[in-house]
Amino acid sequence: MKAIAVDDEPMALEIIGALAAKVPFLDLSASFVNAFDAIRFIKENHVDLIFLDIKMPDISGFELLKALSKEPLVVFTTAYTEHAVKSYELDAVDYLLKPFSSERFAKACYKASEVLEFRTKTLNPKPEFLFLKSGFEQIKVFFNEILFIESSGNYMVFRLPTSKILSRLTMKEVLELLPETDFIRVHRSFIISKNRVSKIERNHLHIGKHVIPIGSMFMNEVATCFKK
Repeated sequence: MKAIAVDDEPMALEIIGALAAKVPFLDLSASFVNAFDAIRFIKENHVDLIFLDIKMPDISGFELLKALSKEPLVVFTTAYTEHAVKSYELDAVDYLLKPFSSERFAKACYKASEVLEFRTKTLNPKPEFLFLKSGFEQIKVFFNEILFIESSGNYMVFRLPTSKILSRLTMKEVLELLPETDFIRVHRSFIISKNRVSKIERNHLHIGKHVIPIGSMFMNEVATCFKK
């Protein structure tokens, strides 16, 4: 989750930076004491979340939000309690009253992560299938039917429970078609469905009766994936 912090007090930005470094899924891309620099950055870069002070000398946090055509999620950080109601009217994820603890900061980050995930799923619903060109046909294949995909010459073989489909695609093209949350490349020649794996051993894994090799350059990624 890419974030920035905006506060006219450099010390406050240092504190947010130190706390953000402890949140594994948070990438604090930039910090600004000048709100107008922050507006320019947001317009030119992708930002998921702003840690935003309210009372600043040139422009308030509320006015900064109004200046944006695309509004990231916002967590207000302020020393004043009187703005809490207005902050929630602006759909703020959270309202952190200075000085805030690392636990309180982390809680706000997790809330923002949950909201972002919900928005992403709502605006970009996860696809359930793809169409594969095989010969002169376009075959509809549901992602949850795929056991694994194997490279074979100029073709990719999509292995399903009771059949297989050959399609003239490259490994790169297939990876771009598949949802990365459900599939992982485990070998130069194999992509597998994470949900179909029944057993993992040192150099190979099992999907039903099929034994799939794990390439040496993919072992760390596979190990990390299945530790989750």
